[in-house]
Amino acid sequence: MRFDEKYSGNVFIGASDDLEQAQAVLYGMPMDWTVSFRPGSRFGPARIRESSLVHEEYSHYLERELTEIVYYDAGDIPLAFGNPEKSLRQIGDFVRQVLDKKKMPIGMGGEHLVTWPVVQEVYKDYPDLAVIHIDAHADLRTDYEGEPYSHATPLRKIAELIGGQNVYQFGIRSMTKDEVTYVKEAGIHFYPFDVLEPLEKCLPSLAGRPVYVTIDIDALDPAHAPGTGTPEPGGITSKEMLAAIHAIARSEVNVVGADLVEVAPAYDHSEQTPVVAAKLIREMLLGFVK
Repeated sequence: MRFDEKYSGNVFIGASDDLEQAQAVLYGMPMDWTVSFRPGSRFGPARIRESSLVHEEYSHYLERELTEIVYYDAGDIPLAFGNPEKSLRQIGDFVRQVLDKKKMPIGMGGEHLVTWPVVQEVYKDYPDLAVIHIDAHADLRTDYEGEPYSHATPLRKIAELIGGQNVYQFGIRSMTKDEVTYVKEAGIHFYPFDVLEPLEKCLPSLAGRPVYVTIDIDALDPAHAPGTGTPEPGGITSKEMLAAIHAIARSEVNVVGADLVEVAPAYDHSEQTPVVAAKLIREMLLGFVK
């Protein structure tokens, strides 16, 4: 998909059609080729866009309106169905075009493996990059059942690329013993179970640094977001997730990209999951795009 192609379907609320003036580009990564439990997250971006219509363009939390920023919704990247390696290259190529135009990439997944090529490209421009990862799962495996391209491996790949000391993980409540060992060996800043309190303590140490933020919707408790491929009991509330996004937005970190992944609409007939996701995306746009 060319960076400057106009998306012809639904767009996220408040999106501009002025690509040249856009400060950020919102895009979908409809891939779920490697999921280990329930597929369907490839339908997440489209449903999040549709669900955005239920929300106001004004955020009472941040006292900003989407008309105060300029962002372009480029639609979903047309990925090679069933081919993880080619799909990851396509995502990387698309994001490279966004970065070359000096615009912030804000992605919607799709499974969590889609974050890997995005961080690869962002890291080329920001070699002192740090990654804030909010999730139920550590995603630090080297492989899943022998397959290195898996939604269980992106943060391992990222840690090996940018250095574990530059990875900050919050809310994790499901991981293997090997992943626990790797966290200690790699020097990852690891904060299980909780998100907001440890995040607020870490943010001052990241002041001035370029930061990529990746959020898996399953960090929320299934009671708040049942529409995901690998639900994990014991998570945070949507209120806590909003507060975490606002804490990052109000901090001195330099957010240079972000994504929200793993929304699988088919498992939530109430549609609360894409509705929550759309609100989180709105707050990320208003909070991260300065």
